Amino acid sequence: MATDILLAAVMGAHGLKGEVKVKIFTAAPEALRAYGPLHDAAGKSFAITALRSAKPGEAVISFSGVSSREDAEALKGTELFIAREKLPDADEEEFYHADLIGLEARDADGRVLGKVSGIHNFGAGDVIEIMRADGDTVLLAFTRETVPHIEIAKGHILVAVPEEDEADGAHPNVE
Repeated sequence: MATDILLAAVMGAHGLKGEVKVKIFTAAPEALRAYGPLHDAAGKSFAITALRSAKPGEAVISFSGVSSREDAEALKGTELFIAREKLPDADEEEFYHADLIGLEARDADGRVLGKVSGIHNFGAGDVIEIMRADGDTVLLAFTRETVPHIEIAKGHILVAVPEEDEADGAHPNVE
């Protein structure tokens, strides 16, 4: 299980007084404040002093100690995390994407296809990335049809490989 969960990423400076525009990965922007200070990959802490919603999936934030446009511009690209243990347990049939990373991906016959190496969203919906034993990756739509069962406690997911992929020889089997 991951120790940190990515909650936001700084897109750039907003205005002249040190505010930043962030891409949020929470259901509601206000959730960013609920867990205390955020931190970057190096462990530097960022305390939110003000937050307001922007367009969907974005927010404008002020951090303690960031008071100029130059300070804010220096944060562009910074990913903001929270420790996994600060988040509530997921409800039944819910999960954090980070909890899926490293799980075995199996087909309906129990064959290991690889390991989950990422969950992405390129704008058209979530995509699950499976790293095969040979180092190749397989990207599949992350839907209930493609991934009908997720067994975090058992360490695996079930992947229903689309029939056209099997017919084309693109079955992600790594036997």
